[in-house]
Amino acid sequence: MSTAAPATPRTIPTVGDLASDLVVDRFDDMVNPPGLTNHWATAQVDHDVLAVRSLNVPPVSQGDSISGQLYLGGRLARSYGRPVEVRWRPDRVERRTVVDGWDVRTVTVCPPGEPGVAVQVEVTDTTGAPRELRLGAWLDSTVTCAADPWLAGAPPQARNALERLGARRLGRPADGSAVSVQCLVDEHGAPVDDGTSDRVAEVVRDVPAGGTVRLALVHTVARGRDEALAAFDRVAADVPGAVEASRRTWDAEIEALFTPGNDEFGGCLPRLVTTDDALRRLYWWGAVGVLWFRRDNPASVLGRTYDTLMPRYWQTTTFIWDYSLSSMVHALLDPHVMRRQVEHWVGLDIEKHFGTEWLTGGPVGYWYSVNHYAMTRLVHDYLRLHGDHGLLDAEVTTPDGRTSTMGDEVRAWATAWHRLRSGTGSGLADYGDVDNLLECVSSYVHEVASLNAANVWNLRTAAGISDLQGRADDAARLRAEAADLLPKVLDLGVPGEGFFHARQADGTLVQTRHCYDFATVGTTIAADVPADRRDAMVEFFVRELRTPSWMRALSPWDDDAGWSVRADHQWNGAYPAWPADSARAAIALGHPEVVLEWLPGLARSANQGPPGQAHFVEEAEEPIGGGARKTPPQLPYIIDWSCSSAGAWCELVLAGVFGVEVDLDGTVTAGGCVAELDPEARLEGLVVQGRTYDVVGGEVRER
Repeated sequence: MSTAAPATPRTIPTVGDLASDLVVDRFDDMVNPPGLTNHWATAQVDHDVLAVRSLNVPPVSQGDSISGQLYLGGRLARSYGRPVEVRWRPDRVERRTVVDGWDVRTVTVCPPGEPGVAVQVEVTDTTGAPRELRLGAWLDSTVTCAADPWLAGAPPQARNALERLGARRLGRPADGSAVSVQCLVDEHGAPVDDGTSDRVAEVVRDVPAGGTVRLALVHTVARGRDEALAAFDRVAADVPGAVEASRRTWDAEIEALFTPGNDEFGGCLPRLVTTDDALRRLYWWGAVGVLWFRRDNPASVLGRTYDTLMPRYWQTTTFIWDYSLSSMVHALLDPHVMRRQVEHWVGLDIEKHFGTEWLTGGPVGYWYSVNHYAMTRLVHDYLRLHGDHGLLDAEVTTPDGRTSTMGDEVRAWATAWHRLRSGTGSGLADYGDVDNLLECVSSYVHEVASLNAANVWNLRTAAGISDLQGRADDAARLRAEAADLLPKVLDLGVPGEGFFHARQADGTLVQTRHCYDFATVGTTIAADVPADRRDAMVEFFVRELRTPSWMRALSPWDDDAGWSVRADHQWNGAYPAWPADSARAAIALGHPEVVLEWLPGLARSANQGPPGQAHFVEEAEEPIGGGARKTPPQLPYIIDWSCSSAGAWCELVLAGVFGVEVDLDGTVTAGGCVAELDPEARLEGLVVQGRTYDVVGGEVRER
């Protein structure tokens, strides 16, 4: 992203404003290559200048195979060991390298509305002498259309047979369920292949001194041969036009994010007006990071959806937890989609899975213990921001065949912890083992402060919803239960230290210095924590978790820090919502100064595309352009390039820095700490329950 603050602050970015810093990718570097999407197809560029991997257009998939690796002069180009410069924008990925006197530049896009990718190629001689260019692309195909749901992290793929159709290569699995088409085309879009290899498509050209050759690699997939070939022909006919169409489309979609009455979404986000570059970058980072995961795939049984990870893992899956971390954005931006998604989840057993996949609508994975809190948060944000209170009386059918209402389900989620009470006699809920919680922190199990604090919040939230429905007795009962539970949660605190114990199944107390306790306690029950303990919590956060441009999820002083290097929840990095939620917690705990001084460093980490599933802290890996480096996808890290919880950064700006609060009745108030950052900063066009507000200097003004 651009770092210079404009004279007149821009309120709507373009794809150029969102461009990443230049990332230098050498062979086997700790680099997670950028992804691309057109909200139907998704893909990831590979570590060389031409190749693309993970092209998937559900229900057609190629898993994580790589195709299009560059050959020059008959030699695999990456074998020269030359670095590749990479820059991401929402609409494209630009790559450049210099190999054997050839300056190779590519622009890769997922053309709007097409099931594939196109790579525009320019090769320029740098030797100053005429010579022959032999440029090849090593082609592979693993396309398939699986009959079963996508229930694994990686999409399905199958062994293919490659056949030649003139210059084109067609790939097909044994069952004939899908077809891929790949070919090099010349600058006029005509397929070309001057070589004889079945595996490497090659173009041979005589190039004058300093001359340039323009080509393209086009790759499309579909269920049928004719459909795949037709898509190929459309894209190949005008690759420069596809590149330009991608830019126009993405600029229009980004503008719609912040435009009332747009044709893209059911709502919009307010425009942020500020001279503070860091605040603006983080807000845009969050907004575009949610847009990045929008899926308008005709194969979806749920209609429009928002995926959770891309471009490599869990395509077609929406995780309840991650969706809830962008809850405020979904409620403002696409509330009708949000309601449909929430109602769908109610019809499944949220105590038995972590999400659903949209090809069938069925459940995926095992139980995540956060689900009751996540669902309550989603309904609460939908009600208070969108105002569709009729949702509470809407009838839903539960997995066991019962007919219920959404209001009753909220009350059931708030009290579901009763069934999870541990056998230790503490009165707290036991939230299961490592896979039910953070997956890579072995001590963060069973009775954890975070989700037990969330139970207090759930009870109070359900009480407020009960008041809205005129159910005063239910509201009083739920509030009394919250008051009884609160001190039991606080008893998990380690005296004087600012962090918490996790009580194990045998009653043993284990100190757990994890940010999820800090962030969740701070964003759910901060006002209930005694002042000295609030101070101690923030001191712990600053001392052991916060880093200049990111944070550690787990303190390196924790006994479990040696258990894993998966950076989303361990000592060497953090999941993308954790810095944003921790910053909101610090503000709620009474210390906005530790957030305001941190914002410029955090903004430097918004320099590699949408937030990654994890970023490394500075001690673990060298930053990129001063920003925390995205963690790579290979073992033992298994981290995807981007994650949908990006909306947490918008909530940090709106609810944290500006202090915007919205009651269930639609009352909007503000305060926050923005005046200490930019006294003139304001939000324009915040739409709440059909009314439009501006937030200026802590004052909420209805238009």
